[in-house]
Amino acid sequence: MGELHLRAERRGEAGLTLVELIVTITIVAILASAAVPIARFQVKRAKERELRRDLWAMRDSIDAYKDAADKGAFITKVDSYNYPPDLETLVNGVDVQDKKVKFLRKIPIDPMTGTAEWGLRSNQDDVDSDSWGGQNVFDVHTKSDGTALDGTKYSTW
Repeated sequence: MGELHLRAERRGEAGLTLVELIVTITIVAILASAAVPIARFQVKRAKERELRRDLWAMRDSIDAYKDAADKGAFITKVDSYNYPPDLETLVNGVDVQDKKVKFLRKIPIDPMTGTAEWGLRSNQDDVDSDSWGGQNVFDVHTKSDGTALDGTKYSTW
């Protein structure tokens, strides 16, 4: 009789009941649905970090070009105020005493738009202008009209 009772107990504990299985699946589904917004948030934060880094690198190279031109390392157009005429000039470089000096390795891909097209401003443009006058490159910004996690527009960075 003891052996029969032991076999009956084992048979009842052999697997999960339907209710236990449904509860487990429901808990897993709730946890998975909570993870999706967190993953999106992390992706957006990474893109914002990359955008800030790319803007800093391009602005730093614009400043280096202007500093070199201000010191007379090379000649620029009079109306350029010693700023580069375009971003390609920073990549292609300029001739300084028989050698090519490059200020930027490549034009980065905008992480917000997925293209290498950036919004440009010359120092003759209005501060609020969306169009580039073409005289020089005083500043660079993304063409994305999206909003950052901190509530600011990417195009104002």
